[in-house]
Amino acid sequence: MTRPDLPPCSILLLAGGRGQRMGGQDKGLIEWRGQPLIAHLHEAVRPLTDDLIISCNRNAERYAAYADRLVSDAESDFPGPLAGILAGLAAARHDWLLVLPCDAPLIDHALLQALRETAEGNPATPVMVKQDEQWQPMFCLLPRSALGRLHEEWQKGQRSPLRALLRLDARACRCALDDPRLANLNTPQLLSQTTAG
Repeated sequence: MTRPDLPPCSILLLAGGRGQRMGGQDKGLIEWRGQPLIAHLHEAVRPLTDDLIISCNRNAERYAAYADRLVSDAESDFPGPLAGILAGLAAARHDWLLVLPCDAPLIDHALLQALRETAEGNPATPVMVKQDEQWQPMFCLLPRSALGRLHEEWQKGQRSPLRALLRLDARACRCALDDPRLANLNTPQLLSQTTAG
């Protein structure tokens, strides 16, 4: 159940990559169980926000149906997910931005709620999913106030979201090592296996 006392958040779905593991296809638009991957994410997060943002660098007309607003990287040539996160933070209307990858259609409400609850009492500290000792930077909750520091990291040449967020002393939202909700369906084999399963 959604807790009404939690502050509102903007939500960013990252769909701006090259799709190299998918042979260059736009991952968010690949069909899984009869719908594009982005549609599954949209269904999961739409009830949680009035500010749903998608980071995409192509096929904007198709993504527009699943978002309130679209953002794209400030630089061309697909510089990586940190660029999408920076664009999303700059556009966010709420004080918190929940970031998710477009190829994780098994996320559920409980996981999103756990991320938000982990942030309670720490209004300036990012939260990131952690499985055992493995951080998952594509599943994170960022205060909008982190934009300046993340932009500084970018200007210094940092392109790793993980390293950038750890520099901001991110807190861990713990999940089991085998938590199926965090599965990234980012190869044709994983997509077909999960569909069959």
